[in-house]
Amino acid sequence: MKKGIISLLPISILIGLSGCNSDSDSVDYGKKATNYLVSIADEIEGIGAREASTPEEEAMGNWLYDQLTGFGYDVEVQPFTYQKDEQLQSSKNYIIEKKGASEKTIILAAHYDSTGSDHGSLGATDNGAGVAAAVAIAESLMHESLPYTVRILFPGAEENGLNGSLHYVRQALDNNQLGNVIAMINYDTVGGGDYVYVHAAHTDYGEYQSTCEKLGLSESDYNADTHIRDAMLKASIDVKGEDGKYTVHPEFPGYPEGETGSWSDHAGFACAGIPIAYVEATNFNINGKWGYDGYSQTTNSTAWDCYDAENKTACDRGSESKWGKIWHTEFDRLDKLEELFPGRVEQQLSDNVNIVLQLLTSDSYIYEK
Repeated sequence: MKKGIISLLPISILIGLSGCNSDSDSVDYGKKATNYLVSIADEIEGIGAREASTPEEEAMGNWLYDQLTGFGYDVEVQPFTYQKDEQLQSSKNYIIEKKGASEKTIILAAHYDSTGSDHGSLGATDNGAGVAAAVAIAESLMHESLPYTVRILFPGAEENGLNGSLHYVRQALDNNQLGNVIAMINYDTVGGGDYVYVHAAHTDYGEYQSTCEKLGLSESDYNADTHIRDAMLKASIDVKGEDGKYTVHPEFPGYPEGETGSWSDHAGFACAGIPIAYVEATNFNINGKWGYDGYSQTTNSTAWDCYDAENKTACDRGSESKWGKIWHTEFDRLDKLEELFPGRVEQQLSDNVNIVLQLLTSDSYIYEK
């Protein structure tokens, strides 16, 4: 794009992003994530839309492989197939690992496919932002000594059935590769929405039952513990202070405070008994199409036919068509996001990178319960 997210950054930041600075201690990896997001989601300078099992998703996977090997990682490529609309589809997961002082392992996941291209979406927030943040974190970790081993998973084909993450969990269970995993952090839509939330899995197993049964798991395997969410919250306070910390959504019908459903890549891990923290940027204060469920990401009037600020809902709930949604819509692209929310995406990306780096490089947040 001619104008947008990168053109707004100061020259000093762009120099740091270029890789010319050899002093890793002075590199701001939170800011570097912005550059990666352009390479992922911009339709001119990057890959753009990346629908599952398309050549564009494959190009995204190749980009990930090149970046991660360029940092010095050995990248495990995990091909898989899945059934969709009675057709056999294929995709790949990409996995890296940085050894820590302990074999106890924390998994960070961010799916790299997108959806909604038929509505104009280029997958900038969903999930270019999560991937960009995870790539910047991976780059930084090469220069860090870690208390725990960190495994970063980039699943494919999330948008049409969590296919990559479920394949990963299934294979890991079969090969006894989850025994040392003490936490899973899911980065999905970590930028763009009005607030950045962190969730734990739902205390009602019924919300996850169908996903768990796909893996041959049951309620006795399921884990809805909150201590990873709480660890992320504490790290956010230490990095950003009380005013800038992650938000824990209030209770609303069907969902207790700070709990989430099974619609993203954390689900299979919770089913397998691993406590999770799920980060997303949205707005649970809005009474959206289906209530206070986070499926409306913003109060910005452009994303509504008409927004009733007093009642925090559509002026006419019967005729509203936009509902404040960014994900999977024409607003999920860098030029639109910068127009609606100047500077927001860069700041949210930077914060997410720095918060998770704080958590992963310290032994004071996560413990095995």
